[in-house]
Amino acid sequence: MRRFGLVLGLLALAACEKDVPKPADTPPAAPAAAPINLASLAGMWTVKVMPATSDSVVTTYMLTATADTAGWTMTFPDRKPIPLHVSVSGDTVMITAPQYESVLRKGVMVTTNSVLHLVGDTLMGATTAHYNVKTADSVVALRGKGTKMPM
Repeated sequence: MRRFGLVLGLLALAACEKDVPKPADTPPAAPAAAPINLASLAGMWTVKVMPATSDSVVTTYMLTATADTAGWTMTFPDRKPIPLHVSVSGDTVMITAPQYESVLRKGVMVTTNSVLHLVGDTLMGATTAHYNVKTADSVVALRGKGTKMPM
């Protein structure tokens, strides 16, 4: 008798069940950006450097880019070229400069890490500068905007 009651109860419950809408499928993820072709960046770029929150140009440098990850340099006015370590991930170019004397803080050594993207015909980037000081201002966020020089 118990089984009959249980079966009857399950049948009644199933008969009362309303059609529950299925959850909407999640939209497909946006397609990944096309990988950057370093050959398209090869050449000389004039890069203007600004604080992350301002449009005031604090310095400029020449970026020499090659068709691969070797041979990239940045050259500040009246300075020797600084060799850069370059790596690529998708549409992003990452450059790291070894320690050099800061252009913005005379006599202070700095290392920089930058992330670059090609936006149209402009090289846009964000840079983190790590100054060799023991004060709270040892890390500074900068941004850059590069224009390719005609060949």
